[in-house]
Amino acid sequence: MDIEDVEQAQQIENLKKKILDKILTKEAMERLSRVRLVNPQLSLQVELYLVQLFQAGKIKGIINDTKIKEVLRILAENKNFRIKRI
Repeated sequence: MDIEDVEQAQQIENLKKKILDKILTKEAMERLSRVRLVNPQLSLQVELYLVQLFQAGKIKGIINDTKIKEVLRILAENKNFRIKRI
């Protein structure tokens, strides 16, 4: 990675943080931070999902702890699949 790539990644991270600070309550942000400690991939997936929804204009209002739990549950369920042998 060169300096431009690092700067661009940092700008994207800053934009993501601003958007999340704007749409998440303090409790929802804390929950997402705790998830990041245990499952960074899920946390990143949720963050990107929320940013995409915000940019598409599909988020109306603030996301509280209950709503973030629902998003986490849905995205975690999508990862849990089983292979059945026939």
